[in-house]
Amino acid sequence: MKLRRDTHKAYSESASMRLRAAWLYYNQRMTQKDVAEKLGVSRTTVIRMLDEALKRGEVQIWIDESVGDCVELATRLEKAYGLDEAIVVPSAETAEGTAKGVGLALGQFLTEAIPDDCTIGVGWGRTLTASLASFRPARRERVKVVSLLGGIVQAHHINPIEYSWRIASQLGAECYLFLAPLIVDSYETKRNLIDKCGLKPLYDLAENMDIAVVSCGDIGPQSTSLSRGFLSPTVLKELVAAGCVCDTMCNFLDAEGRTIDHPIRDQVMSIDLDTVKKANHIVLVSGGAHRAPAIRATIRRVGCNTLITDEGAAAAMLQLVEAQAA
Repeated sequence: MKLRRDTHKAYSESASMRLRAAWLYYNQRMTQKDVAEKLGVSRTTVIRMLDEALKRGEVQIWIDESVGDCVELATRLEKAYGLDEAIVVPSAETAEGTAKGVGLALGQFLTEAIPDDCTIGVGWGRTLTASLASFRPARRERVKVVSLLGGIVQAHHINPIEYSWRIASQLGAECYLFLAPLIVDSYETKRNLIDKCGLKPLYDLAENMDIAVVSCGDIGPQSTSLSRGFLSPTVLKELVAAGCVCDTMCNFLDAEGRTIDHPIRDQVMSIDLDTVKKANHIVLVSGGAHRAPAIRATIRRVGCNTLITDEGAAAAMLQLVEAQAA
């Protein structure tokens, strides 16, 4: 975006207001509602001013070549995987950069996508946490935010309690926290926590989600998946040997999206993927070319309406489709 202003021309008050609205909206990334509040006008007036600025050439918008490539990849992904929508962002040089870029796109999507009267289930991880930087929703009515898996005891910026609470706070929503460790010692402990320790209402809410926001990671020696911090090296090796390629909310899947038959499945405090699959709209968020098999496995397991990823993962996912067809 570029603003052009002729400094030799005396702008009228309306023109000055129009340019200020355009600057706040395009350069400062404020919502139309926030711009309206800041300028003391209605949202309708802001929309009209932005439209006028474009028509007068005071605002110039262009799409560079890399973004154009991302749009093409998104269109191909939608067709290849039967998605309602794919959002593809440019690749970054590091895993941290990828998580940030994909996360920012998620925050922008959720800002517009969450309606009133909605139950939204959320996972956690670096990418989802990064979405908070661009999540600027209007306050919603009668919204519930539900954590989909347990977490960690120590304070940390990547924490399911922190993420769920901040999402709910910005929406003005009720928040249902999954107050349990991510992994417990036995299936008996798991059932007791659900049935006798207050987690049952959370599981009931998860049965009727309007939106589920989940991420997935790969499994392997170089994996940055959440599971690496919670599983022993022995268990990780056993999962890989059993064909695991994917960690979706600590549900471990093979390349076809089938749950790996391993004792760990009965120790994980997480909403079952069969329940996640029932959500009216599933948002899957993950990036990095090395995660393409994991993303594909998750789509096969729970489906996906909106996929948010980066161009590296998108290209690798299309290669998987081409290899299967060959």
